[in-house]
Amino acid sequence: MTEPIGERQIQSSPLCCPVVELRQYTLHPGKRDVLIDLFDREFIETQEALGIKIIGQFRDLDHPNRFVWLRGFRDMTSRAKALSDFYGGPVWKAHREAANATMIDSDNVLLLRPALPTSGFSLETRPPVGSDEVPASLVVASIYYFGGPVAPDFINFFERTLRPVAPCLGATISAYFVTENSENTFPALPVRAGENVFVWFSTFPDSATYEDYMNALSRSDQWRGEISTALTRYLERTPEVLKLSPTARSQLRG
Repeated sequence: MTEPIGERQIQSSPLCCPVVELRQYTLHPGKRDVLIDLFDREFIETQEALGIKIIGQFRDLDHPNRFVWLRGFRDMTSRAKALSDFYGGPVWKAHREAANATMIDSDNVLLLRPALPTSGFSLETRPPVGSDEVPASLVVASIYYFGGPVAPDFINFFERTLRPVAPCLGATISAYFVTENSENTFPALPVRAGENVFVWFSTFPDSATYEDYMNALSRSDQWRGEISTALTRYLERTPEVLKLSPTARSQLRG
């Protein structure tokens, strides 16, 4: 019997990753580049050696003191071991004081899973250690909030209606996720409990292309009509949109 759309069908997916953390850190003023330099140098390969996938690191263009990053795991059980190994290991112990000194808050974390088997990230090759060229591209994360678990009906709506329209107006949709409602297997790092979200990621060659896309949305009869009406019906509150500039070593870059 075929599972309905939106059910957990992710284990056979070749894409990254069955479990994803979307992490938003609030930093002390002027400390974002300090953390990025440290992160890109010390915290990518050392986490990946333990089975963690570092998907992307970003500057939030609307919030100068916010650092956003994504990491993925094979499953919740391996997540617990990998995080325990990393945060109990020598690399974090050597650099945690410097990293923590940049941060005001690191608890804004959404735990996610792909909405469909094919809706995870397909990633490019990561630039090597020492790379310092920041790409011009833009990654946009749109976070939709729901009063309960995201229903298959909404995922069908996204697939049938919203997903075909966005590329016609200039966006490249790279992945989309729903809340992973499993118990947090590494409670030393909190996640946002009780949240029900649908998060989709789109990429643009540069900020000008994104502005053209937003202008096209404002002129689209379908977006202003059918899609906006449906979103109003489905969503609990106004969506959150993160405009993200990839760091020099971000693997998700657009």
